[in-house]
Amino acid sequence: MRLNIANYDIDKERLPRHIAIIMDGNGRWAKRRNLPRIEGHRQGVRRTRQLVETCGKLGVDYLTIFAFSIENWVRPEKEVKFLMNLFKEVIKDQVPDLVKNNVRIRFIGRFDRIPDDVMKSMRWAEEMTRDRSGLTLLVAISYGGRSEIIDAVKKIIKKGIPPHRIDEKTFCEFLYAPDVPSPDLLIRTSGECRVSNFLTYQTVYTELWITKTLWPDFTPALLLKAISDYEKRERRFGGV
Repeated sequence: MRLNIANYDIDKERLPRHIAIIMDGNGRWAKRRNLPRIEGHRQGVRRTRQLVETCGKLGVDYLTIFAFSIENWVRPEKEVKFLMNLFKEVIKDQVPDLVKNNVRIRFIGRFDRIPDDVMKSMRWAEEMTRDRSGLTLLVAISYGGRSEIIDAVKKIIKKGIPPHRIDEKTFCEFLYAPDVPSPDLLIRTSGECRVSNFLTYQTVYTELWITKTLWPDFTPALLLKAISDYEKRERRFGGV
C-alpha cells in the first residue's frame, strides 16, 4: 500500500494526535452485494488493518475504533457469536504484525459479558504489545459512552472522594483510558450524523468528519482526505 501524502496536502506538524472512528456500514455493504452480513464484517476487518497501518506510518499517536457497542448485544445471537469469534481470530492473527509495526493495542469497555476465551485473547494481546512505543490502538468493545460515565461515577463514590474535590481533571482519572487525550478528529462512515454513544465525555470539542462511504469501502485515501480537511479547520474551544 503506497500513498503519496503530498497529494493530500497533509502537514505532518498539524496531524491530529488522536483519531476516533465509528466504523459503520458493514451490514449494508453486504446487503447491497447479496452477501451474508458476516461477509461485511470480514471485509470491514480487512479495511481496519489498512487504516491502522496508515495511521502508524503517518505518525498518529492514538487511534480509537468502535468495534462493538454495548447496544450491539441485542443483535441476533448468531451474529454476536460470529463477531466474538472474529475478534478472537483477528487478535491472534494481527498481534505479530502489531508488534512488528510498533503498535500497542488496548481495549476499553464493559467486559462482564465478553466470553472468557475472547477476554483471554484480549489480555494476551495487551501484554504482547505493552512495550510498543508507536501508535496506540484502542479498541472499544462492549463499549458505551454513557456506561463509561456511570462507571466513572461509581468509582469516584467507591473511592470516597468528596464533592468539593471533583473537577474535570479528577473525573477524567476514572475513565477507561485516563491517560489518553480526547480525540481531535472523529470519523463516521455510512453517512449517519450522530456519535452513537461513542466517547460521549471525550468528544465535546472533537472535530467531526462524516462520509456516506460504507466502512468496507473506506480507503486510506479517504482517511488522508479527512485529515487534510481537519487541518484546515480552526479550533477555538469556545474562545475567540
